[in-house]
Amino acid sequence: MDKNSEIQLRAPELSDLEQIHLWENNQELWHLSNTLLPFSRFTIEQYIISEQEDIFSKKQARFIISLSYKFENICIGAVDLFDFDPHNRRAGVGILIDEKFRGKGYASLALLKLIEYSFNQLHLHQLYCSILKSNTESLSLFRKQGFSIIGLRKDWILVKNEWLDEYILQLINQKN
Repeated sequence: MDKNSEIQLRAPELSDLEQIHLWENNQELWHLSNTLLPFSRFTIEQYIISEQEDIFSKKQARFIISLSYKFENICIGAVDLFDFDPHNRRAGVGILIDEKFRGKGYASLALLKLIEYSFNQLHLHQLYCSILKSNTESLSLFRKQGFSIIGLRKDWILVKNEWLDEYILQLINQKN
């Protein structure tokens, strides 16, 4: 990673519409979000507008991972909190880094910022995620940030007519 670059998590903006539209309609990624049909630009636009709502009412939040580099802000990915449960103080986590920016440490920095926000601002007790057993890069990313594998779902996800196993990972906030 370049010394002059900085990662920020921010709310989605209408200027992110084209990039989010590309990610959401990439059929190679649909198994990550159980997507079955493509999204229109109008639907994505309405989603971005609704993202200004409170996480307590929507039970989810998306943050754009923005790379500040040489006076420019580049949308390089997104990280989501979903299934937000304020009573049990937990939420699921999902992260996507655009292919052009993978392998540079940005996902690790973004995940660390999301963990800090979740534990320090939302006062969550735990975060969890599900990762395909074959996705060694994501497993390494989450384990590097302290997530532990707590279970395995056999034949859980159907991708291209093949059943795949999925790990469940969890991070407990030891201070809360």
